Amino acid sequence: MAFWRAESTGVAVRVKVQPKARRPGLGGVKPAADGPRLALAVAEAPEDGRANRAACAALAAALGVAASAVEVAQGGTSREKTLRVTGDAALLGPRLEALA
Repeated sequence: MAFWRAESTGVAVRVKVQPKARRPGLGGVKPAADGPRLALAVAEAPEDGRANRAACAALAAALGVAASAVEVAQGGTSREKTLRVTGDAALLGPRLEALA
């Protein structure tokens, strides 16, 4: 099972977000109980959706897409989320694999 999957409008990426991290950034693919997830650390606290917005912005920057192209699809109040990235899955797939 991969940490991302192609969809009709882009890709869905399974992530585990660590809010209030000392060192924000991507941490590679980590195993989870329900399959692998991309580890993503953000400096923002999980209040008023700030950590969610920071996670979307960090993934957008890593993939080279606009921040508006990334949204939380599932798990808005959980650390384990699914982020949806709008775009061409054929282009985004190799970029995601490079992050792993």
